[in-house]
Amino acid sequence: MKNVLLIKQIYLDAFKNLGHYIVRSYFKVFAWFSFICFLIVLYAFIFRVVTGFAFE
Repeated sequence: MKNVLLIKQIYLDAFKNLGHYIVRSYFKVFAWFSFICFLIVLYAFIFRVVTGFAFE
């Protein structure tokens, strides 16, 4: 739980006093998009490992 709160605090601090509203919104959307893409790749990798895909 402590790690989740630390990540949340880092996320909030990263976007505090960033500048213009459009820039701040763009970086928030980009951060979430990157995080979702990472989760999709992680899911695909774990799915391939579990189903016995040969990485050759």
